[in-house]
Amino acid sequence: VVRQMMWLMDHIFKYTNFGIVSLIHGDFFIRQGRTHRDQQLVLLKDHLEKYYRSRNRKWIVLFPEGGFLRKRRETSQAFAKKNNLPFLKHVTLPRLGATQVILKTLVAPQENGTPSGGDAVRKESKSKGLQWVIDTTIAYPKAEPIDIQTWILGYRQPTVTHVHYRIFPVKDVPAEPEALTNWLYQRFIEKEDLLTHFYKTGAFPPPQGQTKAISREMTLNNLWLVAIQSLAFLSGGMWYCLFQYLYHCLF
Repeated sequence: VVRQMMWLMDHIFKYTNFGIVSLIHGDFFIRQGRTHRDQQLVLLKDHLEKYYRSRNRKWIVLFPEGGFLRKRRETSQAFAKKNNLPFLKHVTLPRLGATQVILKTLVAPQENGTPSGGDAVRKESKSKGLQWVIDTTIAYPKAEPIDIQTWILGYRQPTVTHVHYRIFPVKDVPAEPEALTNWLYQRFIEKEDLLTHFYKTGAFPPPQGQTKAISREMTLNNLWLVAIQSLAFLSGGMWYCLFQYLYHCLF
């Protein structure tokens, strides 16, 4: 699945240890901010048309809220207050731009303007285009996510991370901007309710009509974790040596 997946992530990750890997993989690094917004959406559309089909991608990972919670929460809450939208604590209001570009580029429109679930430009492509929207909500113990420093240094005690999934047929996602915005807002309001319930009870609420949420435990292999951690340190050391060498050559 990973080989057929494309990620959209903040451009700052381009300068981390796995940035070069993501570049080779064909992921897209997006710059935040109003001054870059229009240009970035054009670049995203071009990137999707150039790499998504040619590399036979079937999945695309997007964070519609557009950034880290701690950085965006205050701005999002101010926007919500100004526009008479719900006050959200555990999530921020999503942004329309990248979501709309993805749907327009990778999903074929029906006559009524609603995405039908196909490739919007090249139907002869091996990829059928996007068929589903998988909405993922992640809950961390005490609402404390694992940051990059923790992941690299490994000083945090082992924790259980809870992931909640919901699946929507892409044909049920509206294409018109205002309707799509409302649809996204509603999903994130529901996320807020899910996380509020989790932090009160320690578990996500069960689906409607059920008394208990069905969960499946996944444990990461220790050898795999050691290998990933070693690779992170090794790649960091390699970058340091490279920059040190270039510095001495230039100065």
